[in-house]
Amino acid sequence: MAEHIPDYQDIKTDDSNTLALLGKKQVLKRRFGFLSLFAFAVCELITWETVLSLFAQAFDNGGPAGAVYGFIIAWSSTLSVYTVISELASMAPISGGQYYWVYMLAPPNYKRVASYVVGWLTCLAWIATVATETLFAGTIIQGILILDYPDYDDKMWQGTLLTWLVIAVCIFVNVVIPMWLPRFEIVILVFHIAGFLAILITLLVMTPSLGSSASVWSTALNEGGWPTQGLSYCVGFLGNVATFVGADASVHLAEEVSNAALNIPRAILGAMLINGAVGFAMIITVLYCLGDVEAVLGTKTGFPFIQVFKDSVGSTAGASVMAAVVLVLTWACAIGITTTASRMTWSFARDRGLPFSGFISKVYPKTAIPVNAVLVVTVLAALLTLIYVGSYTAFNDVISLTITGFYGSYFLPAALLLYRRVKGQVAAYGTPVDSLPPAAVTSAIKHGDTQQATNPPDDHGHKGVANARLIWGPWHLPGIIGTVNNIYACCYMIFVIFWSVWPPATPVTAATMNYSVVVTGGIMLLSTIWYFVRGKKEYKGPLIDEEVAAVMRVGSIVSIP
Repeated sequence: MAEHIPDYQDIKTDDSNTLALLGKKQVLKRRFGFLSLFAFAVCELITWETVLSLFAQAFDNGGPAGAVYGFIIAWSSTLSVYTVISELASMAPISGGQYYWVYMLAPPNYKRVASYVVGWLTCLAWIATVATETLFAGTIIQGILILDYPDYDDKMWQGTLLTWLVIAVCIFVNVVIPMWLPRFEIVILVFHIAGFLAILITLLVMTPSLGSSASVWSTALNEGGWPTQGLSYCVGFLGNVATFVGADASVHLAEEVSNAALNIPRAILGAMLINGAVGFAMIITVLYCLGDVEAVLGTKTGFPFIQVFKDSVGSTAGASVMAAVVLVLTWACAIGITTTASRMTWSFARDRGLPFSGFISKVYPKTAIPVNAVLVVTVLAALLTLIYVGSYTAFNDVISLTITGFYGSYFLPAALLLYRRVKGQVAAYGTPVDSLPPAAVTSAIKHGDTQQATNPPDDHGHKGVANARLIWGPWHLPGIIGTVNNIYACCYMIFVIFWSVWPPATPVTAATMNYSVVVTGGIMLLSTIWYFVRGKKEYKGPLIDEEVAAVMRVGSIVSIP
């Protein structure tokens, strides 16, 4: 008879003890409830705003029809991906997210190295996202200045300086007034919806002449010069994919959310549904209001949507106010992304996955905020924006990391989960361990992939490596529905990763080449090399905190080989 290991509910139902079963003590403050987390999830996607900023990519390769139908495919397919992410978050609601799940699901011999590489990839993808989103905000400020002052001689270094201003405000909110963040997100949610309605209605009412249905729904373009229209569609599709990147932001707030195992999936999927709907409405509206395509795409402001605003309302002041709405929401998104990136980086440092982990993982007791992690991610993001001064094309490779990096970090745990569910190695939620099939009840020590929670603590107060049980959380897709969705999500992620490394146009030169495969592949290769050189000595996997070792031992005896 297998030893009976009580489920979460058998121990305690509060979040701190759920976290303890994953090996971690509660050190961050749970400031977020469902409403504030939902607002956070919605405002980190800011889909209708991103549609405005990025629609030119899908427009050039695919045209209006490619942008519209590509958006529908990207929306539904990304919803499938984040459904799998939600299942994983419900199984193990922890700030580390992907690297923790990989360690939990991977075969024993590959747990550490796979988890280590995914941890690095996720951290750097989020830091690149901070750089990207803050640069969007900084250059939107510059675009408004160009609109309002035609004689303004804009320089790329000025855009970077404005970006640093945006970063400074992100630091202030996250470090000085973090207790305001949940309420701030709710206010931004209201502004997000109100701003959408205001801009949508203004465009539809004020635009002098709307385009025809044929110009929106059946016009294809191949401005990239690809041999076939199909290739053009696939290359342009990445513009729509980028619109939905980062919906897992809520995952990395898992240790600051009440009832995280349920609220995170609800927030992620609810945000995807709402943002997809408003984003689709906005892309249709912009295409109908586009007007002179060459003038819009060649605008001096750097953002076609600002020119669309100007042409539609016929007023510089009106267009500036509309652009300011997009700016405020983009800036607010950057604040939340800074929060997410810092929590992911802090979590990986807590498990000694990064250099200077002791410094990065420090949490200030007064605010319960990993201040050093906030500073590290923002300083690195600020340094990345210096690339923009030298070359916008080179900075695009930083942006591309947000697609290849994120989807790479999603794919591995999703593929491992698919393998486990097909093998029937994930127990039903609430199932007592002594009723599981004998093959699923195996000592972790037998496979050498975890350390007993009864071992003496190390110098940092850790008592071994966490090996969480494979048991469904309170939210997941059951049976064949979940398996089919998991398969589709993995296939879609392979498709996205493949096309994310393609250049935007032909012929390909050194200046137009997409170096994202070099950037992402380099990160994975260097992190793997560093793992064997140095990381292997430091990184053992997700560590068990001494204070929760007794509880974790209850949950770590069971491991699926």
